[in-house]
Amino acid sequence: MSKIHVLLVDDEEELVSTLAERLSLRGIEADWVTSAEEALERVEKQAFDVAVLDVKIPRVSGIKLKTRMEKVRPGMKFIFLTGHGSEDDFRVGAAEAGAAYYLVKPVNIEALIRRMKEALGEDGGAG
Repeated sequence: MSKIHVLLVDDEEELVSTLAERLSLRGIEADWVTSAEEALERVEKQAFDVAVLDVKIPRVSGIKLKTRMEKVRPGMKFIFLTGHGSEDDFRVGAAEAGAAYYLVKPVNIEALIRRMKEALGEDGGAG
């Protein structure tokens, strides 16, 4: 498996910095930003395999951010994080955005890694 390069986007700095650190310990290259503007700047300069987006980013929803990021990096995969509402509510919004992958906060690191591998088609044939 090639090394996964992920961009974490959440306005909770403690959350994304901790997630990035924990992913790095597992051999995943993780960068993080705390705003939609920073996320767009980052993807314009650098390619990522996966972006993990908070649904409720200030000023721009995670869904809208995904659409903007896809224009810059077609083919990039997305996973949404939500700490709000029910999973059913979220499923509807994520389906509208074309994202099948989502996780509810607090984030389980192993579940996040599984979702990243699934999104990238690296699930090892488990089904």
